[in-house]
Amino acid sequence: MGSTGRFVLLSAIWGSSFALIKVAVDAGVPPVQVALARCLFGALALWAICAAQGAAVPRDRRTWGHAAVVAVLLNTVPFTLLAFGESKVDSVLAGVLNATTPLTTLAFTLLVVPGERVTRTRLAGLLLGFAGVLVLLGVWRGLDGDVLVGGLACLAATTCYGAGFAYTRRFFSGGPHRASALSALQMTCATVQLGLAAPVLSGTLAWPGAHAVLALVVLGAVGTGYAYVINLDLIREAGPTLAASVTYVTPLWSTALGAVLLGEPVGWHTFLGGAVVIGGIVLTRRPAPVETAPRTPSSDELENTT
Repeated sequence: MGSTGRFVLLSAIWGSSFALIKVAVDAGVPPVQVALARCLFGALALWAICAAQGAAVPRDRRTWGHAAVVAVLLNTVPFTLLAFGESKVDSVLAGVLNATTPLTTLAFTLLVVPGERVTRTRLAGLLLGFAGVLVLLGVWRGLDGDVLVGGLACLAATTCYGAGFAYTRRFFSGGPHRASALSALQMTCATVQLGLAAPVLSGTLAWPGAHAVLALVVLGAVGTGYAYVINLDLIREAGPTLAASVTYVTPLWSTALGAVLLGEPVGWHTFLGGAVVIGGIVLTRRPAPVETAPRTPSSDELENTT
């Protein structure tokens, strides 16, 4: 499969995640249990990939400690928040709100990664992107309680993603370990964290039905496990710029699947707000101007100025 095929497949897998989450929560699966199943099946898929690759398992405490922090920021908390948000709002809105992840990532990167600078263009992109969020929520109509709570939960999830990606870039992504092993480590930590939290927060899980269980298995093994391999291959073959642009396409899949398969309504402000958010992302990704040191004038030039 070429890079174009991987790009389309990855965007479709990640775009379908929101519909799969909706199927599970509508069947009565508590949000924390949705997150647990997602991480469990994702971890199993990633460990199988590591076994196939012969990837060594990191054993040092520092790597495990960073993996636990990354798991909280990228999996345990945001997966739970996103599932809770989808118990209040449609998967269409959740999918488009998730497109703000590059904006929150940039905001945290500017705070914690040395060398990253705030420019007028980046600031304008951030402001434009979050203006798009207001359009998505339809604030001029007044917000229904569930829409407000669910929308804020989805935005809180993307905020966690932003913090997690910035933390990963600074503390977790380097070193000699293979990326697949680090991801398996991270997902394992998330599974343990959610395994401890789920009985306290949601109690015993009743059988939700075959459709919900199938949705959770696919969500974890494919959307959280196998999708990682596709993403890594895409980065290696086509570069990180093309891989990152999956963000632009994912909301199209989530909107189409939510509307067609789940019968969710799609308003004009969904398309307009999504376009404004993506416009903001495009602005934030424009390269910052390169600063050049002032040139020292020659002795002849100094003489000519007197």
